[in-house]
Amino acid sequence: MARKQHFNTVAIHAGQEFDPTTGAVIPPIYQSSTFVQKSIGELRGGYEYSRGGNPTRDSLQTLLAALEGGKHGLSFASGLAAEDTLLRAALSPGDHIVMGNDVYGGTHRLIERVHGPWGIRNTVVDMSDLRAVEKAIIAGETKMLWIETPSNPLMKISDIAELAEIGHRAGLIVVVDNTFASPALQRPLLHGADVVVHSTTKYLGGHSDVLGGALIINDDALAEKALFLQFAAGPVSAPLDAWLTIRGIKTLAVRMERHSSNAQAIAEHLDGHPALEAVYYPGLPDHPGHALAKQQMSGFGGMLSLAFVGGAKAARKFAEKTKLFQLAESLGGVESLVNYPSEMTHASVRGTVLEVPDNIVRLSVGIEDVTDLIADLDRAMPKKK
Repeated sequence: MARKQHFNTVAIHAGQEFDPTTGAVIPPIYQSSTFVQKSIGELRGGYEYSRGGNPTRDSLQTLLAALEGGKHGLSFASGLAAEDTLLRAALSPGDHIVMGNDVYGGTHRLIERVHGPWGIRNTVVDMSDLRAVEKAIIAGETKMLWIETPSNPLMKISDIAELAEIGHRAGLIVVVDNTFASPALQRPLLHGADVVVHSTTKYLGGHSDVLGGALIINDDALAEKALFLQFAAGPVSAPLDAWLTIRGIKTLAVRMERHSSNAQAIAEHLDGHPALEAVYYPGLPDHPGHALAKQQMSGFGGMLSLAFVGGAKAARKFAEKTKLFQLAESLGGVESLVNYPSEMTHASVRGTVLEVPDNIVRLSVGIEDVTDLIADLDRAMPKKK
């Protein structure tokens, strides 16, 4: 029996056999919409039409499953396309979801405003309050527990193992959005989750040049339903996007080390700054989820958020003043980004219980030299009067 390979090796080699025709180390992009059949119904390698299957996408799907230690990997055109497919595969009108009160705004919008009119109900709770989670579950109606850890943008840490146990006692499908941590730092399936969701646009792609999403599923029946919807509804990743994501994953582990070390240094530098009410980063010892993050993650990641004493005015001015931290949505690329969630990534949840305070700025810390990044932040910080 072959020895189990370590993460860094898997990230470079899983699903990445060299091209047998030419010996090319990097498999080619199969930029083809259709495939010639040997005869009617006799396919070459099972490929017929790229919506149903494409060798480049299959390589990525094999890699995704290997990274998370799961059975089935599915690649999609975006993270929300992946989430939408999972919801339709797992739920029916009348079903109920319990999810965190600090999930990505787009996830809440999808569940509340797209699936809500079709009869899917939801309750949001603080996932750190296990009693509240148990009370929110409606016997016979709740079918899914949706966890995002670390959360976006307040960096809350949820106990995957404890929540999975609560969910499974009630017969729920336990889903973890692992976008912020990536499988380099956290593998939710090993803590009891049933499904892992990613926006591969973020850390997996890692270079801000590709849009994509993923599901990693252990249950065969649920995976079969999701695969059917992937084919029947067609929200698949294109060959070039799949190839770019594979390319990004090859450096995922080393990138996450640098993202994490840079973010840790920045969080420590800014912690206690007089212009800030709080620095939200699980690597800080006083973060309420610090001990849990140390337990279920192998690093604290590259995301952190800042709460400004001066309110919305100070937060907006800071976000528009940085230079190396470019003002943009998204995260997880090699370059540093600054985001004002209240009017950018989380504008869709204003006026709801998920509303992000308007004094919050989110930082996606890149892999530049950390001294340059700190200097950029210091220049943009409100000055003492």
